[in-house]
Amino acid sequence: MGIRTALERQKSTQMKSVKIEGKRRSDLGKKATRQLRSENQVPGVIYGGTETIHFSAPALAFKNLVYTPDFQVAELNVDGKNYRTIMKDLQFDVVTDELNHIDFLELVEDRKVIADLPIRFHGQPQGVKDGGKLVLKLKSLKVRTLPKYLTEHIDVNIDNLELHGNIRVEDVKIANVEILNTPRVPIASVVTTRALQVEEATTTPAAGAVPAAGAAPAAAPAAAPAKKK
Repeated sequence: MGIRTALERQKSTQMKSVKIEGKRRSDLGKKATRQLRSENQVPGVIYGGTETIHFSAPALAFKNLVYTPDFQVAELNVDGKNYRTIMKDLQFDVVTDELNHIDFLELVEDRKVIADLPIRFHGQPQGVKDGGKLVLKLKSLKVRTLPKYLTEHIDVNIDNLELHGNIRVEDVKIANVEILNTPRVPIASVVTTRALQVEEATTTPAAGAVPAAGAAPAAAPAAAPAKKK
C-alpha cells in the first residue's frame, strides 16, 4: 500500500526564548554549592563557547524553561554578559525532586548543535476516517544543524496517513537539518481498532457458516462405492 506523506515546510519564525539573570561562581566546592541550594539558587554551567562559565540563578527563573515541552532558547545574562544557549542536561534531587543543576550549550553561529525538537502533527488521517485509530510513536526528533536553522518544532502533516499505514523518520525532510533517529522507526501509525475488527469479522463468512435464506445449498458429498461381496 502506497503511503503519501505531506510534510509542511518549516516556517522561519522567531524562536521563543527565556531570559535568565545569573551570577558567576568562583567557589565550586561542595560547601559553597550546598549553601547556594539552601538559598533557592541553582548552580549551572555554560559550555561550548570560548570559555566555560559556572554560574547560579534563582530556581524560579528556570521554571518556564524546565517545566514545558516546548523547545526554547535560553538567553542567559551572567554578570552583565549575554549568552545565547540551549538547555542540554538537568539534575534533580532524588528525595525532593527539586532542580539541582542545569547545563547549557552556548550557540555559536558556525558550529552545529544537536537538539531534540518536538513534533507538531497536523491534519486528520484518512485511516481514522475509515475507522482506524491514530497512534503517535514519537514526540520529538533528534537533529543536528547550525543554530540559525533551529526551529521550535517539526511540522508533520498526517492527512494522507491510511489505515495500517506509517509515517517514518525517513519521510521527514527538513532543509539544512540532519535527523539522527533511525530512519525506519515509525513516527505515527493508524491501526485497526477493536470495533473495526469486529465489523470485518461479521461481514466475512466463516468456514462452515449456514448459507443465507434463498442461497443454493452446498452440494452433498458423493456416496462411497458399495463393497463387493
